[in-house]
Amino acid sequence: MITIERKTELIEEYKTHEGDTGSCEVQIALLTERIKNITGHLKTHKKDHTSRRGLLMLVHRRSTLLRYLKRGVPQRYVSIVKRLGLRK
Repeated sequence: MITIERKTELIEEYKTHEGDTGSCEVQIALLTERIKNITGHLKTHKKDHTSRRGLLMLVHRRSTLLRYLKRGVPQRYVSIVKRLGLRK
């Protein structure tokens, strides 16, 4: 689970303009943080299939947002992939 402080930090770091909480970059950053947390959980709880299903849904949602960003504004896509250290 992401703490309120960590979520605020991510929003401040990836926002595109003042008051931005829902742009693609912010959503992708928040999803990436949740994916990292669930991945760590699954390393210790290998048989937790419900969390594994949730992880797959989050990964799919993030990939959908990345495809949307790549199709619309490729410069922003390259920037967010580089900043988050994701594979293309």
